[in-house]
Amino acid sequence: MIYRAIGVMSGSSLDGLDIAFVEFHENGGKWQFEIQHTDCQPYAPEWKAKLENAITLSALEYQLLHADYGHYIGRQVNAFIEQNALQYKIAVIGSHGHTTFHLPERGLTGQIGDGAAIAAETDLPVVSDLRAMDVALGGQGAPIVPIGEKLLFSDYRYFLNLGGIANLSIKETDYKAFDICAANRVLNVLAGELGKEYDADGDLARSGNINNALLQELNGLSYYNQPAPKSLANDFGIATVYPLIKKYEGSVEDQLRTYVEHVVQQVDKALSTDPAYLRETHQLLVTGGGALNRFLIERMENQLHAKVVVPEKDLVQFKEAMIMALIAVLRWREENTVLSSVTGAKRDSAGGAMWLGALD
Repeated sequence: MIYRAIGVMSGSSLDGLDIAFVEFHENGGKWQFEIQHTDCQPYAPEWKAKLENAITLSALEYQLLHADYGHYIGRQVNAFIEQNALQYKIAVIGSHGHTTFHLPERGLTGQIGDGAAIAAETDLPVVSDLRAMDVALGGQGAPIVPIGEKLLFSDYRYFLNLGGIANLSIKETDYKAFDICAANRVLNVLAGELGKEYDADGDLARSGNINNALLQELNGLSYYNQPAPKSLANDFGIATVYPLIKKYEGSVEDQLRTYVEHVVQQVDKALSTDPAYLRETHQLLVTGGGALNRFLIERMENQLHAKVVVPEKDLVQFKEAMIMALIAVLRWREENTVLSSVTGAKRDSAGGAMWLGALD
């Protein structure tokens, strides 16, 4: 079977709306994919501010933003379809939305971006609310990307996504995956203090020095000693990590250098939860915006007992959007989309609300 789908992702780093058009081939349970068109639509300052401040809104304002953002996503998808001449080629859209509240221990996860509004704008079937079923089943609702890693990337044991939050998947008999630490969310805020959107190639961090006292306190945060399954809220980097960093005097370059080292050490610690990590050398597929940070990748290559692989740029930047498209296809096929071995839910589940487009 051949499926053509669009995946839409808004990550915690708030760099923009990622859109990918992907063709999937399924034959006897084996899947292949081709990413055919991609785009990242940067958020205008007003949209970035709306998403950053969503958790401070009243209930009514929050629901209005949920609907408004859904229509916004739909319009962006329509522009993407028009730009790439994809009319009548798309079976389904998978939209992650933008995570606002994530409190799985209280049975709640929230992603704004109303799927009904996207379907109304595009006249196409839409799958949204991808994490809610897993949380209802007692899971963390995160990570959800491992289903795509399991079906599409058989050559790798380890998968590291360096987005606003860094998360790791380990392919054992049962998949294991969890959030490691805040990543680009903190690095980008620090770079912003020097008037930069991000630390290009990690050059600012490269020029700094490690503050060992700060590094020790960062590594002592209690989350890092919790067992998996576990996940982080989007605001962990800004509400917890950033204020800790600013307790210490020093240049922004030193703070960036220290935080890069912190990320590398926490990735190493996370990989060490796999008994095979130090016995054997396996490949680590690194994607997400942080994979383009040359200094961060160099430090990982030097520190980690794994072969670091950074793939082609489309896969680096759009892997998560691509897997949102796959999740939509799986949901359409009524197959599981979330792995309980990853999230701690009482069973695997086919998550996602389906919103039908125009039927004529």
